Amino acid sequence: MKILRYAGLILFLCGALPAHAVLTIEIMGAGENQIPIAIVPLAGEDKLAQSISEIVSADLARSGLFRLVGSAGKRPHEPNEVVYADWAGVDALLIGSVKVQPNGRVEVKIRLLDAVKQTELFGQAVSAKNDQLRAIAHRIADLIYEKLTGDAGVFSTRIAYVNRQGKSNRLVVADSDGYGEQSVLSISEPIMSPAWSPDGSHLAYVTFEQGHAVVYAQSLLTKQRVVLANFSGSNSAPVWASDGKSLAIVLTRDGSSQIYLVRPDGSNLRRITFSGVIDTEPNFSPDGQYLLFTSNRGGSAQIYRMPVEGGSAVRQTFDGGSNFSPRYSPDGKSFVFAHFINGKFYIAMQDFQSKQMQLLTDGGWEKKPSFSPNGKLVLFASEARGRGILATVSSDGRVKQRMFPQDGDIREPVWGPFLKP
Repeated sequence: MKILRYAGLILFLCGALPAHAVLTIEIMGAGENQIPIAIVPLAGEDKLAQSISEIVSADLARSGLFRLVGSAGKRPHEPNEVVYADWAGVDALLIGSVKVQPNGRVEVKIRLLDAVKQTELFGQAVSAKNDQLRAIAHRIADLIYEKLTGDAGVFSTRIAYVNRQGKSNRLVVADSDGYGEQSVLSISEPIMSPAWSPDGSHLAYVTFEQGHAVVYAQSLLTKQRVVLANFSGSNSAPVWASDGKSLAIVLTRDGSSQIYLVRPDGSNLRRITFSGVIDTEPNFSPDGQYLLFTSNRGGSAQIYRMPVEGGSAVRQTFDGGSNFSPRYSPDGKSFVFAHFINGKFYIAMQDFQSKQMQLLTDGGWEKKPSFSPNGKLVLFASEARGRGILATVSSDGRVKQRMFPQDGDIREPVWGPFLKP
C-alpha cells in the first residue's frame, strides 16, 4: 500500500481556514454512462470533526460521472470482509479506516475494489494533520476519479472569484467545492480579472483603488503585492504565460486597447499588437507559442489568434453574434468563450481543427469562462434568483452545476491549476 504525507503548497491555504462552505451547489444532468460506486463509511471516522467518506461522495457526485450507491448498513473495512455478492450492480467499492495517532496526526487507509472482477484497484495510506481532512478527502476523490475515468481529478484544485456586497468587494480563493474560503483582498473599489499563476502561488488582478484601473500581482502565501502596470489610461486583463515568466496585459497608454507583455516584477514591458482598434482579453496557448484574444478589428467583437512573438492575427469565430473572453483548453485543441446573440450570452466551445462551435449552456447572463485543469469542466459567471452566481458545465454540455453564495454577488471566476504536493 502506497504511503503519502501531505505537506507543501497544496496545503498552505488549508490549515487556517474555516471548514464551512460559502457556496450551495445544485447539480443538473449527468454523464452519458455513470459509474455505479459505493463509498463505505470508514472505520473510526465517526471520531473526526468531518466525515472523509461524505466529502469523497460529494466530490464524485458533483462530477456527474458517478452514481453513488448506498451501503445499506454493510460496513466492510478490509478486503477479507467484503462479500462481493452483496454488491451486485456496483462497479467499484471504496473501503478503509481512520486512526488518530498519539501525536494528533490522522492516518487514513483506503482501498478501491473492483466489485465485478473482485480485485483491488489500488490501496493508499495517507498521514496528515487533523485540520487537513478535507484535503485528504479531495485527494482520495481525485485518485478514484483518475482510476475509473482515466483523467486526472480536480477536486483538490482551487477557484478564485470576486464577491461583491454593496460597496465591499472581496477577491476570494476557495476549494473547488466552495469550502476553505480565503479573502485575498478586500476593498471598496471594484476588483476585476483575477488570473492564476501556473504554479498556483500568485494571483494577478485589476483594481480601481487608485482611481483608475491598475494591474497587480499578489503572493497568496505572503500577501505581498507588486504593481505590474499603472500607466495613464486603463491597465487591464492580465494573464500568465504557461511558464510563469511573463504576463500579457492590456493597456491604453498609446491610444486604443493593445496587448503588451511584462515580467512578473513589472519590468520589460513590450507591446505585441499594433492594430489601432481594440485588442483585449489575451490568453496564452498551453505551449506558450500563441495568444487568443478579443478584437473588434473586423467590425464586431470576435476571437483571433496570433503568435506571441509577432505575426498576423487570424480570425477564429464566424458563427454570427459577438464573441468574448477566449480561454484555451489545457490540451490546446479547443477554446471556450462567451457567445452573445439575440440578447443572450452563452458559453461556447470551438475546436481548432474542425472550427465547429458548440453551445454548452442554455443562455442568459453567462460570461468569463475558464477550463478546469483537466479540461473536463468549464467554470463561468452566471445569474439566478436575482444574484450573481458561479456555474460549471461539462465540456460535452451534459452536466451543469449552479453554485450560490451565502452572501453577495459573485463575478469574475477563474479555475486554478493543478497544485504539486
